[in-house]
Amino acid sequence: MTTMVADPVFVDTNILVYARATMAPLHGNAVTKLQDLATAGHPLWISRQILREYLSAMSRPGTWTTPVSMTGLVSDVQTFERQLFLVEDGAAITTRLLTLLTAIPCAGKQIHDANIVATMLTQGIQNLLTHNVADFNRFAAHITVIPLI
Repeated sequence: MTTMVADPVFVDTNILVYARATMAPLHGNAVTKLQDLATAGHPLWISRQILREYLSAMSRPGTWTTPVSMTGLVSDVQTFERQLFLVEDGAAITTRLLTLLTAIPCAGKQIHDANIVATMLTQGIQNLLTHNVADFNRFAAHITVIPLI
């Protein structure tokens, strides 16, 4: 008897931030969505880029966050590395990114989103969980966005 594994889901930085920031308006949504996907058997993936973005976002003050201590952030990242699947950056992702950039107009911070998509495509991951749905509309021919809400 074989066990069916649900499709993998790549988790965007904002989901991890909402799940950690208990004062965030979408905190409960993020925690519930991550739990529901894991319970349904979806392997949850992140990349080194997501870890760096998380450290950046959570180490500065925000609307509903105060900076988290670096000790706490280091612990968070170590937990993510244990609990989530991790894609390593490499030449294949850069090659895929450059191909995407020649096909889909991107500039500035949009390059980070394109790199997430390149990472997903290189790893064979079709689904992206994010609250920033509009940021990924340009990539609709390549990935499926799962909105947080």
